[in-house]
Amino acid sequence: MSWLEEVLMTVTVLLLLSLITGLVRALIGPGLQDRMLSIQLIGTGGVALLILLSLQLAIPSLVDVALVLALLAAVAAAALTRRESPHD
Repeated sequence: MSWLEEVLMTVTVLLLLSLITGLVRALIGPGLQDRMLSIQLIGTGGVALLILLSLQLAIPSLVDVALVLALLAAVAAAALTRRESPHD
């Protein structure tokens, strides 16, 4: 295994740990703001993980899936922000 593959594997494991931490925080977060930030962490980490897996597994279509996940994370943040804003 080359040093680049080792680095990519290490980063992949760290991203998985970050996703697990974000998932736990989303489930037990005391406030809505905590949950929203953890959902954003999951979206960002998921995009990074999918792009890394695309490089490691040589599956270019995973980049398209990562872009869709990024759009869904942005829509989720906008929907949650819209729900919290006061109506005039």
